[in-house]
Amino acid sequence: MYNSLQIQASQVWGSNMLPDKVKRFIKQNHYGVVSTFRKDGAVQMSLVSCGPFKEGVAFTTTAGRAKLANLKRNPKCSILVSQQDWWGYVVLEGQAKIMDRDNTDHEELRLALRDVYRAASGQEHPDWNDYDKAMTKDKRAVVIVEPQRIYGTKA
Repeated sequence: MYNSLQIQASQVWGSNMLPDKVKRFIKQNHYGVVSTFRKDGAVQMSLVSCGPFKEGVAFTTTAGRAKLANLKRNPKCSILVSQQDWWGYVVLEGQAKIMDRDNTDHEELRLALRDVYRAASGQEHPDWNDYDKAMTKDKRAVVIVEPQRIYGTKA
């Protein structure tokens, strides 16, 4: 079969840290599926582009999206990061930390949005000034999934 190693993050390497193997995998693979919970408890899933950021995996989203509203109400979530062919994956279960204009200094948010862009795309943006303007206009937020449990074929 496959190696389905399950790790309790807080017990093995300290709370909310990505092991090097997992960080390398996520740095090379940016296809994500994030699971959040609706008011009625049903799971809501979204496709995201993601990358390693701080002590977890991050993506951006705009104000008004269901995933952001769900995470503000209940930060418990999971994100599956997959290879493009879906044969290798890592799942991070944990809590979402949200950085948005309501709780983050403008400059800190601007730089975090840039860093997540780099992490999720693996490249620099061709025009950071235009990018910054678009992020402000879209009311973008950074979501960081800080893992409490990690498992998968590439964990």
